Formats: sequence, C-alpha cells, structure tokens
Amino acid sequence: MLKNHTHIEELLIDATKEVLYEKLIAQLNKDFLLANIEETFPATISPESLKRELHAIVYQLIREKFAEYLNLLYIMDVSEAKIKALDGSDMVGLSEQVAFLMLKREWQKVWFKNKL
Repeated sequence: MLKNHTHIEELLIDATKEVLYEKLIAQLNKDFLLANIEETFPATISPESLKRELHAIVYQLIREKFAEYLNLLYIMDVSEAKIKALDGSDMVGLSEQVAFLMLKREWQKVWFKNKL
C-alpha cells in the first residue's frame, strides 16, 4: 500500500528500501526534460544531496523562471490545490515544501508503475 509520507526524508528512505530510488531519479529527470529544464540528477546521487539540489532548483525556478516552474508542476501533475494551500510568505520554506510535493508526486508515479 502506498504510504502517505509527511516528511521528505521518510519518502526517500522508503524509495531506497523498496529499491525504487533510481527509478524515482529517472522519473524526475524525465519530467525535467519534458519541461525543458536542463538540470538532471545522476543515478548515484545520495538522498540528502537530491533533497538539497531539488530544493535549490525549485527556489531558483520560483525566483527567476516562474513560467518554467509552473510548467514543471503541470508536467509532474502536482496538485494545484496543494500548491495554493502553501504559505508563500517565506520563499525558502515555500520552495522546500514544493520540492517535497514534487517528490511525493513522482514517488506515486514510480510506486504505482512498479506495484500494480
């Protein structure tokens, strides 16, 4: 059964335990490519580095390339309602929360493809 993660670390631990971490990275890279965002993550990136780098990319997209950010959210199929429910007063906190929602959605895709 797909778990409803409340923290990014918990999600990354489960992805690693279920031997789907590399597929999660591949899904991220695929959606970044579809959104014409040039950043990619190596398959060997550590969960901690992935968390940090994704957060930095989201922060930069929100600040400098908002249209690309919105396109990425659309391609990943991140819930618009969940994005709107976030507190946008702190840009660093917002980008961290968005990165978590992105990973959560990507994890759902990978999990369902491999479990059903």
